[in-house]
Parts: sequence; structure tokens; C-alpha cells
Amino acid sequence: MAKSHNYGLETFPNPQPKRDYTIRHVAPEFTSRCPVTGQPDFGTVTVQYVPDKLCVELKSLKLYLQAFREEGIFYEAVTNRILDELVSVVAPRAMKIETCWSPRGGLTSTIVAEYTKPRRSKR
Repeated sequence: MAKSHNYGLETFPNPQPKRDYTIRHVAPEFTSRCPVTGQPDFGTVTVQYVPDKLCVELKSLKLYLQAFREEGIFYEAVTNRILDELVSVVAPRAMKIETCWSPRGGLTSTIVAEYTKPRRSKR
């Protein structure tokens, strides 16, 4: 297992790198803080990706997500940050991060951020 120097995330080799398949991890107890009020925000984070050469190791993903617990950050920012940081470590063929937030003030929010690896042009 290779330890990444980025964000404490660890990876391991994709056992089927020639095949496209989808991995989905769901973290139903995600917590961060509202940067305006300081109140906790509770949500579910779904990480879905098609691996290329690497897969993310689950314990390191759990610890990575738990690190947001005391961070003041807007829903949109945390969703896009998770996508950017995971893409930089795992380098997937495609990835989607979806965050679904518990009601606050009578509203629920769902944020979706996606990445698709650029295809090389054949010339």
C-alpha cells in the first residue's frame, strides 16, 4: 500500500486496471462547521469513481473526511475541495462527489461536483 503525501490519503493498486468499474463509498456521518454561524453541519458524502491505476484505502478516506469536523467551510467549497484533493491523489478515470446536507432553516441542500479525465487525442 502506497502512502500518499497528500492529505493523509493512502492508495493501493487497482486490481482490474483494464476494466471500467465503479466504486462507491458512502460516509453518512460527515460533519463540518458553518463558516458564518460556527454551528455544526451534518451530511452524507458519497464518493463515486472509476479507478485508473489506484484505489483509495478506506480507513485513510474515513480519517480524511473526519478532519473536516471542526473546519468552517461552505457546502459548495467542501464538496469541490474533496473532489479536487481525491482526484489529485487517486487520479481516477472519473469521479463524482455528492454531499447531501441535513435540514437547516427548513432547507436541505445537495451539492454534486464531477471530474472526467481528459482523453488523449489520437493523431
